[in-house]
Amino acid sequence: MRGMGIHLVSADVEEWFGGAVAAALDEELARRGLPQLPPAASVASFASFASFEEKVLPPMDTFGALCREVLTPEEAAGLLDWTELVPVPFDGVIELPVPSTYGDRAVVFSAHRLLPLAERLAAVLELPKDLRGSGFRTMEVSSWFLDIAGEPDALAGRTGRWTRDLPAAFYAAMYLRAAQYCLRQGRPLTYC
Repeated sequence: MRGMGIHLVSADVEEWFGGAVAAALDEELARRGLPQLPPAASVASFASFASFEEKVLPPMDTFGALCREVLTPEEAAGLLDWTELVPVPFDGVIELPVPSTYGDRAVVFSAHRLLPLAERLAAVLELPKDLRGSGFRTMEVSSWFLDIAGEPDALAGRTGRWTRDLPAAFYAAMYLRAAQYCLRQGRPLTYC
């Protein structure tokens, strides 16, 4: 059971295929000549994949500042503004005139675009290998940062810019894992 707060989660198959966001996205993808998500043949396997979930923990202020420092304005806007992440390559964002969980419109971003952006941020922050990995245990990144925050000496002997900005490091790691999961599993992610 999810605790209170905002979570980034893999889309539920029934909700995704029966939802207004997926229908509007399919229509927009078709208009652009792109395939729908996922191909009809893989719907059964879509439901069997391991799920993804991370709890959005710290404020995003320093992560936003990092994005503006490292990325172009268009890249930063795309990375910071999406409500749905999908494994379909397209440029920019797709704004859909349907409500998302937290607004009056859904903003869809490509995991193909998120992954290199998150990799650049991870490199600038010098994230350790245990945060760059592609493990998909539920709440893995959230738990890792909660453990670090709960141990006064947890950062002793650790180096890298990430040790001086844990909130930015959390979001860089979360988005990196989200993009890896979305592309590997072929499953959309959304906030709830």
